[in-house]
Amino acid sequence: MILMSAAAQAEEPHPENFLSEEPEVAYWLHCAGCHGLEGRGIPPEVPSLINEPGRIESMPGGREYLLRVPGVSQAGLDDENLAAVMNYMMYEFNSATLAADFAAFSAAEVAQHRAQVLQDPLRRRSEIVAGVQ
Repeated sequence: MILMSAAAQAEEPHPENFLSEEPEVAYWLHCAGCHGLEGRGIPPEVPSLINEPGRIESMPGGREYLLRVPGVSQAGLDDENLAAVMNYMMYEFNSATLAADFAAFSAAEVAQHRAQVLQDPLRRRSEIVAGVQ
């Protein structure tokens, strides 16, 4: 058994702090396994994260939808880290479609919506898109 001093333990990095500072790494660890490092996914089973989330985000109900899809809402990240990963994904993969007035996701917004996991994300997505047309 290795004993560490209190000072050494306090300096030891905590994963949640690391992820808050490095959302790209959190994306790699929690999202890239399915969506790929470049966000391409394998449509239709695994949707692409390129450009489409940027379009959906500005639609009525779109922000909530993005936070309620099962892969997001059930991610093994706390609310602050999930917000950071969502913002990374929006800026990294959706800059071409992101609204000029895009407001970054907050931990409070994530907490509010992720608790309501979508049972049928494809149906809800169709409803959101149809509501705009």
